[in-house]
Amino acid sequence: MKAKTFTIEELARQGRARLKAKADPVKAAGARKYFKEAAEFYGVAAPDVRAIASDLYATIRNEWSVDDAIRYCDLMFREPELEAKALGALVLTRYKKVLPRSVFGRTKAWLAADLLDNWASVDTFCPEALGAVLVRYPDLVERIRGWARHPNRWVRRASIVSFLKLARNEAYSDTIYEVIRSHFGTGDDLIQKAAGWLLREVGKRDMKRLEGFLLEHGPSIPRTTLRYAIERFEPKTRARLLRETRG
Repeated sequence: MKAKTFTIEELARQGRARLKAKADPVKAAGARKYFKEAAEFYGVAAPDVRAIASDLYATIRNEWSVDDAIRYCDLMFREPELEAKALGALVLTRYKKVLPRSVFGRTKAWLAADLLDNWASVDTFCPEALGAVLVRYPDLVERIRGWARHPNRWVRRASIVSFLKLARNEAYSDTIYEVIRSHFGTGDDLIQKAAGWLLREVGKRDMKRLEGFLLEHGPSIPRTTLRYAIERFEPKTRARLLRETRG
């Protein structure tokens, strides 16, 4: 058997080295301003992170199995810097069409262990990778709805943002509205914003249904969620919805 060009550990070292080579303390300090929780950065711009991930994937695409990629992702998620976590997510996402069912449970474990302990890491990984797993294994859609009651905020956010890509498909609309409704009681602004974001996305296909949903549940909807949800409406409609959904 031909030896692999890079082992999992070697590719991880190479990724960290390339991130360090582009590290910018000023950018790192600027990035921290967007996070209320503690977050560590190299200070590498997102396009550069994506370019590094693309290069790394190109070196192993014909050699690694999806299991190799999962182990690499696990290794990178354990790094403190967000750019390192992003490399793991971006490389594994390249395998999204063949991701096994086990990624569902693995992702929940990563989230619950706070290996993806910020909104950016959750949003980089879950819409693409976990969303693809939900498409491949439809029975998991019902299981992820239960994540809304999990004590970990990152598990709860994942239960929302994993549907962002699926919001384009009408078949998921009922589930999406049910998922969002299950989060209405939260006081967590990161959950409120994610719920509003998903409402805005599902509403792109049917603005009338979104409007009806907002009017029906108005007083129960956190105002942050509502403001995100109505961004695509005309100004007059936004003003009316803000007025008519007050308790």
